[in-house]
Amino acid sequence: MKMAISLVLSRLILFLTLTSFAAVSSSTTTTTTLKRHSGFLYSRTRGKCTPQFWSSRREAWPRMVPQGSTVSNVFGSRASERYRSDMTLLESRAVNEEGNVFNELLEQASAALLNSYARKGFPYSAWEVKTLMIQGLVSEYAAARLTRRFSLANDACI
Repeated sequence: MKMAISLVLSRLILFLTLTSFAAVSSSTTTTTTLKRHSGFLYSRTRGKCTPQFWSSRREAWPRMVPQGSTVSNVFGSRASERYRSDMTLLESRAVNEEGNVFNELLEQASAALLNSYARKGFPYSAWEVKTLMIQGLVSEYAAARLTRRFSLANDACI
């Protein structure tokens, strides 16, 4: 009887140890995955360079790009062909058309532009962000590719 209890207890301890190890290793993997999803539960894992951070108004925007700046003033006349001419960068965050790659590009490019002014060591200069944004408006493929590049830079920024 004692041997059976001892065997059950040792299996239980082994199971709990393995379960806690799996939970720890999956939590580190989950953290990087969760950073890509916005939402109430995950808002604390977002970085200080993401579009969600800049739209939250937790930090003052750089003087070079006031919150009232229009998309066409910041990114040029090519952007006004794709977006409303009076749309501000802050308003562009409220446009939530799922699957529209050009809106996703605007969201990530706006954050990248703010990061280029506010974060030392950001991989893109303001001039590069503006130039790449115009190039991204050429096609859906170019917009999706550039959105991904800006998203990776914004998420990796410290």
